[in-house]
Amino acid sequence: MLFDQHAPRLLRMAALIVGSTDAARDCVQETFVRVLRSTVHHQTGTLQAYLSTIAYRLALKESIRLRRLVPQGFPEAASPGPSPLEDAIAGERQREVARALQSLPPRHREILILRLHGEHSYEEIAEMTGLPLGTVKSRIFYAVRQIRTMMKKRGVE
Repeated sequence: MLFDQHAPRLLRMAALIVGSTDAARDCVQETFVRVLRSTVHHQTGTLQAYLSTIAYRLALKESIRLRRLVPQGFPEAASPGPSPLEDAIAGERQREVARALQSLPPRHREILILRLHGEHSYEEIAEMTGLPLGTVKSRIFYAVRQIRTMMKKRGVE
């Protein structure tokens, strides 16, 4: 039940960090394996933040490993739509956003992924990454501004 509830969000987040849906699935599965094997020593934070921290760190490690092997690609973007045309348009928009996101510097990209796809608060992101809260806020601000500029140049709303 926990897997069904949290896996889709973790998969989106990991796929954007790693750049591969298959590698992201492995990261999500490893996240739950580690949770089952671990003994939680503290009671602060939420289960969502705990799972995301594990998945985030696994995805970062996998991303580094994959960059050594092959150039990083873009995660597949799937969008449910009532018609094939709407599905194609939404898919293209998501691919453009993923391309723009991948072109951000890693320090901005990872923070934005945690916020938008990991659905974490600024405080949770600060705790997960070990960054000051102000740094998290400024990186998100500048990352969103860069994405908007890139999307506008590409003609995507």
